[in-house]
Amino acid sequence: QVQLVESGGGLVQAGGSLRLSCAASGRTFSAYGMGWFRQAPGKEREFVATISRSGGITYYADVVKGRFTISRDNAKNTLFLQMNSLKPEDTAVYSCAALSIVFTSSRRPGDYDYWGRGTQVTVSS
Repeated sequence: QVQLVESGGGLVQAGGSLRLSCAASGRTFSAYGMGWFRQAPGKEREFVATISRSGGITYYADVVKGRFTISRDNAKNTLFLQMNSLKPEDTAVYSCAALSIVFTSSRRPGDYDYWGRGTQVTVSS
């Protein structure tokens, strides 16, 4: 089992920045690829970014590429999402997830075994 707890969400004006954190506990954090997803009201869950176990491989959704950066600190069992140049359409609940150990990274929610409860990000215009 891996327990994941997100933090760092909040209300920010368009063009601003936020840094989300995801604290992991339980099994060895470095054994898991990780991902960030988001879900806006009335919409399906959407892939945001994924990172490999060592942090050497990252992928982003096109809509956030160049604005968001995923990173991890395996010594501190923490995943991060730095979000810059935020837009109102980035408003959503952001959740971190731990990938099944058979995968290095993935955009597919179904490939993830463990999920946090999420943190709300609201971007005002």
